[in-house]
Amino acid sequence: MEEERQKIVARMPAPISLVARRYAGSLFELATEAGCVEAIGRVLSVLSLFLDKNSDFRYFVSSPAFSKQNHLKAVEFFVNQAGLNGIGASGLIGNFLQVVASSGRLSILSVMIKAFHDLAADLRGEVFAEVVSAYALSDDQQKELKTVLDDAFGKDIVFQVDVDTSILGGLIVRIGSFQVDVSLRTKLSSLKLALKEGNSWISNRRKFPKS
Repeated sequence: MEEERQKIVARMPAPISLVARRYAGSLFELATEAGCVEAIGRVLSVLSLFLDKNSDFRYFVSSPAFSKQNHLKAVEFFVNQAGLNGIGASGLIGNFLQVVASSGRLSILSVMIKAFHDLAADLRGEVFAEVVSAYALSDDQQKELKTVLDDAFGKDIVFQVDVDTSILGGLIVRIGSFQVDVSLRTKLSSLKLALKEGNSWISNRRKFPKS
């Protein structure tokens, strides 16, 4: 029974984050050997922005309607058009994208990019954070936020700000598995829950006869 259980576990797919770290780790190792970690990081940042802004591409890589062959052909076309088929950083990224596509892992490319940035930040002695804001932060606001984060964690915090108007106001800060949510949306949700509990308490009191 135990042997059969181990076989089943062995056949189970690895968690997405673990798979992403493996791919990112391989790219990071090659980039380190080639001395182009920063250059690859910059290109990956542009690619990440493209993924965030292009809903059609996100659908293409995540929909089961498209096969690995479809993904690979699209990536090969993109690599050629973007000039990512040369030597150095561009060639490494081009090869990386084609390996990811041929392996059927294009749907978690954004997770791989984040994992690469985390590794690069570790190399520089930095900690990478994700910040979600309801509106774009000015340079002064970003400097103030960095000071607060640096003081709180005692490290050099590097972050990017993603705008998400659905949180209504405030910020969400994620560093690894740690998250601080001070968004207005969350505060309103908490208030709504508290009001529901209060209403339930009042309704229950009305059921009891007055003494």
